[in-house]
Amino acid sequence: MDSKKTGELIYKLRKEKHLTQAALADKIGISDKTVSKWERGLGCPDVSLLTDLSRVLEVDLNKLLLGELRPNKYNIGNMKLLDFYVCKTCNNIMFGLNDAEIYCCGRKLDRLVDRALNEEHKLEVSVIEDDYFIEMNHPMNKDHYINFIAYLVDGGITILKLYPEQDVSIRIPRYYKMDVYIHCNKDGLFRCHLK
Repeated sequence: MDSKKTGELIYKLRKEKHLTQAALADKIGISDKTVSKWERGLGCPDVSLLTDLSRVLEVDLNKLLLGELRPNKYNIGNMKLLDFYVCKTCNNIMFGLNDAEIYCCGRKLDRLVDRALNEEHKLEVSVIEDDYFIEMNHPMNKDHYINFIAYLVDGGITILKLYPEQDVSIRIPRYYKMDVYIHCNKDGLFRCHLK
């Protein structure tokens, strides 16, 4: 840990939160002199304080230790750059439009890499009025199932959560161009394009 860089980051984050050194110190149970020492690079926070400091400053603990926050390149909202993340522990579904460090259940999640549908993950698509009716013949038991189906249209995404022992059949609005993502808990993320 570089005490100077970490101190500069603590100072910056404290100012963003509109906290005085005394207010920050009070929130984590130390003296304001200790906060001043950190911010001047004359020492580093004790390991026992890092979790509380990270929580109060709302910063990732690893970034705090490194003493730097590197912002992602600004994304003007290109939904085609959407990344999906799924927690293997609790099945939480998250997504982002940029490189992100996503954590759930205390673990860093890997970005899911999508691939084209295969024979085992084949969609049956029919048109009913102004909607698509999508079905899939796929196991839906507690060990192997479709976790979610998401569809992406210009400027928006809709995620439909599925559960074991439920049929894989959904009816969604029909758009001119749309990408459909299917996540299998065993085989990963698949994508197809509907016109």
